Amino acid sequence: MAIKTAERVSRDVTDNYVFQRSRLAYVEASRRVCGHVLEIGTGTGYGVDIIAPYAERYVTIDKTRSEELPQLPSNVEFVQCVVPPLPFADASFDYVVSFQVIEHIKHDKEFVREVFRVLKPGGKFIVSTPNKPMSLTRNPWHVREYTAEQFNCLLSMFKDVEALGVGGNESVWRYYQKNRESVHRIMRFDILKMQWWLPRWVLQIPYDILNRLNRRKLHSQNRSLTESISMEDYVIEPVNERCFDLFYIATK
Repeated sequence: MAIKTAERVSRDVTDNYVFQRSRLAYVEASRRVCGHVLEIGTGTGYGVDIIAPYAERYVTIDKTRSEELPQLPSNVEFVQCVVPPLPFADASFDYVVSFQVIEHIKHDKEFVREVFRVLKPGGKFIVSTPNKPMSLTRNPWHVREYTAEQFNCLLSMFKDVEALGVGGNESVWRYYQKNRESVHRIMRFDILKMQWWLPRWVLQIPYDILNRLNRRKLHSQNRSLTESISMEDYVIEPVNERCFDLFYIATK
């Protein structure tokens, strides 16, 4: 069976815990957006149908076009490009949304400056990223991860920043605990702490294999729990160290 890369959110049932959390970001954004909307990080396109009905124009960009990308609505345009920079004029968009992307960007400050540039005055940047204190191990697909304080600093050019996070209920925490125990059992063999000092590219394939095997094992041993987690088991709340993701809304 093919190994799915951890670089992108997967719809695989073994990834349901992460996928439902990722869907929540799009649903929350759909309650806020209007006018011209830019999405940075299309992925497989599972968020397009959630946001597109609320946008007059919706441009979604990614470095590659996924084979899973669905047929796009008439108000949606896909652009293939690597960012930064962004290939748009100043003050082109009312909203920019970007979920689980910025941690993959080497030049994150330039990335934020470009978002700021293409937003209209009063426009909003809705962005999510993993909350570093909640990470169980190093993800070599991520250039870096952020604490809430670090993310506040990164977005300091915006006039107002609403700092929120994604929390979860008892079912979510039960899965997280089982996952943490499983990851710790695997990482006890890394006695030289290689995950922290080897180059990212060296670790990506081993990480993908171990991550996939771990999630399949968790699913086989906790099938009802894994499959029962839904978007409603997560909540947007004021940011704190126990949030799984940071969910910020920055106003230009």
